[in-house]
Amino acid sequence: QVQLVESGGGLVQAGGSLRLSCAASGRTSNDYNIGWFRQAPGKEREFVAATKWSGTSTFYADSVKGRFTISRDRARNTVDLQMNSLKPEDTAVYYCAASPYYKSTLSMNSFRTYDYWGQGTQVTVSS
Repeated sequence: QVQLVESGGGLVQAGGSLRLSCAASGRTSNDYNIGWFRQAPGKEREFVAATKWSGTSTFYADSVKGRFTISRDRARNTVDLQMNSLKPEDTAVYYCAASPYYKSTLSMNSFRTYDYWGQGTQVTVSS
């Protein structure tokens, strides 16, 4: 089992940047596919980005392509989400999630693929 803790959220002006970090404990995150999701008030949870456990594949929602980058730091046992050119519509609680490596054939953009979730970190983008 793995425990996930997100950090790095905050308040930023439109056009600014934030870097979120998902720290894993209990087991190495290297054995897990890691996804980032977000949920805005009154909206459903939506996929943002994901990376497979092998690090060979990354996935992005169309709304963040070219602005967000997901990366894995195996030494720190973290998966980071670099968010640039932020927009007010990026405002949400951001969650990282993990699924075991043997679920790599499942859809990385489906929340049902993931077994473990962090508590979330708030990102607010002001206009």
